Amino acid sequence: MVQQRQPAPQGQPLRQQPQSPIESTAHEAVRIRRESERLRNIADLLGGPKVVGKYPTDPLAAHEMLVQGLPNVAIKYLVDRMRTLAKESVESAIGMSARTRQRREKYPTELLSQDQTGRTWKFAEILTRATTVFGSRMAAEKWLAEPAVGLDQRRPIDLLSTPAGVELVEDFLGRIEYGVYT
Repeated sequence: MVQQRQPAPQGQPLRQQPQSPIESTAHEAVRIRRESERLRNIADLLGGPKVVGKYPTDPLAAHEMLVQGLPNVAIKYLVDRMRTLAKESVESAIGMSARTRQRREKYPTELLSQDQTGRTWKFAEILTRATTVFGSRMAAEKWLAEPAVGLDQRRPIDLLSTPAGVELVEDFLGRIEYGVYT
């Protein structure tokens, strides 16, 4: 006999049926696979395994990689592969002047500071998420470079130079992702 679900009385939330252990395990496996793919995409923006070493498999592995520092060449790899974003905008977002970036190119294996590593990773992380939201890397770069109504006509790329600005951009990107523009 199949039980019919009764609608919740007005004003009371619906109770969800508990998940079976198999459903719970399957959902967890999907979440882990998506997270691993996301980290892989971020690492690919920074040069992939040739530059960052092996792909991080989870956020803790990414943290450990970032604590050690990314090599200078990761920034070159990232900047050189921008299709529409100006190098100057990317440099500003990661907190590095053009001259410093050029000097660092002479020492490709030297490690970035933790701050520069973190900002470089965060930029790649936001670009990866925007690519997912907008459907292509070109559309994501274009979104970063154009004034956004939800950001008081500021360009998202210009806000990435501070932690507060990064939070605003991530929040706005989340609202776009879920269809909430205001």
